[in-house]
This record gives sequence, structure tokens and C-alpha cells, in this order.
Amino acid sequence: MTTHDEPVGLGPGTPLPALPEDWERCLAVAAHPDDIEYGTASAVARWTAQGKQVTYLLATRGEAGIDGLHPDAAGPLREAEERAGAREVGVETVEFLDHRDGTVEYGPALRRDIVRSIRRQRPEVLVTGARTVRMIGGMVNQADHRAVGLAALDAARDAGNRWIFPELADEGLEPWGGVRFVCFAGAERPTHGVDVSGEPLERGIASLAAHAEYTKGLGAAAFEPRPFLTWVARQGGPALGVEAAVLFDVYTLAFEGPPPWER
Repeated sequence: MTTHDEPVGLGPGTPLPALPEDWERCLAVAAHPDDIEYGTASAVARWTAQGKQVTYLLATRGEAGIDGLHPDAAGPLREAEERAGAREVGVETVEFLDHRDGTVEYGPALRRDIVRSIRRQRPEVLVTGARTVRMIGGMVNQADHRAVGLAALDAARDAGNRWIFPELADEGLEPWGGVRFVCFAGAERPTHGVDVSGEPLERGIASLAAHAEYTKGLGAAAFEPRPFLTWVARQGGPALGVEAAVLFDVYTLAFEGPPPWER
């Protein structure tokens, strides 16, 4: 087993490697509605255009995300915006776990919920948000993001072990050990990238634009999706040697091909 804690095989000016795309199913796991849309959705648009199946799993409904709107009203609104944004990039299946927005706790309950979805969807790739205190650009990460990112990484392994959360077998969910790698968006030190130049970026912009009520609710911090996402993607592009890119810190859970001692 290997992990990519550091950029591998990179010298000064050497582009990051492209994220492998020889797979068919992906599960994107996030803490809140709109988390996936801050860049990752553009990569999702590229993948669904290739015919890949991508499913979204949200730990919360984002009910604490709009200061001027009570959670009872904000939750359904943000759920609807998330489903609309997902459709813009070819995603039809969006699941919500109903953990409480703002106080998501890392632990067995969250891991179990993610394992349940992994066993149901049987993805080869998991995409989630940065689990570290610092994110890209040195920004401080939110508590919910950190909890969900770490839980997603651990759940990717848990899903293949029938003796972890054995009660899921009673739901007809057999172990799934087919997750090849877990990709963290917004990471401070990315290791791979996805070219989203052109149409994927355009669809990603439309996906974030679907969160119009949430964005308006940010008040003075509100922004326009197009200039923001275009700037972000073009910041990432040079690392991959392309015009626009989404960057990920990738953790590999299984050897690609024969293990080193058999080569």
C-alpha cells in the first residue's frame, strides 16, 4: 500500500501527473451543498462526458449556511440547489446523510454512513475535500470539511472489511474493496490534476451558479461564479501544463499492477 503525502517525482517546473481516468464509477463525498462546486464539479463534468458514473454524497444539508435564513428553511433550499447544480454536470444521484451542519463529528457513525454509500455505489474512485487544517493557499479549513475528508478516507478502507460495521450485511450490503484511490480537492500540496479547459469548466461554472440563493446569502462575501472559478482553474492549469485544471492530493489504496516485489 502507498500514499502520496508528497508530490512524487517532481522537479522544478515539472508538471503534475494527470489523475488516471481508467475507471468507471466515482463517489464524491462532501460536508455541505456547494462544496463540490468550488472546482471539483468541473472535473465531474469531464468525467460524466466520458460516460463515467458519478454520485454525490453530502454529510449535511447545509442548513446553517445562510445567516439570514432559519435552518428549517435553508436546509431544503440548499438541498434543491445542490441537486440542480449536480444536474448541470451530469450527476443524477445525490444523497444526504442528515448530520448536523457545523457540528459534524468524525467517528464510527460518520464512517458507517459513508461505508454504506460506498458499498451501495461500489466506486473505484472517491473524491472529497481537504482533511487538513490548512488548505490551498494556506487558507484555514472548516471543521466539517476536516471531519468528512478524514472519514471518507477511512471509509474507503472500511468498506472492504466485512468485520467492520458487519450490521451493514443485514441491509444486503456486501463488502466493497474496489476503491483504488481517494482524491482530496483544495489540498495545500496537490499531487495530480485534471484538465478542465473548455466545456468542463463552463459546466462547472453553471453548477456553482445553481447555488444562487446561498451565494446571495453570503452578503458582502458574495461573488460571481464565472470570474471566481475561471481564476481558480487557471491558477491550477500551469501545474498540469494546461489552460485550466482542478488539482487533487491523491492517496492510492492499492498497487496499480503487480506489486514492486513481483516486477
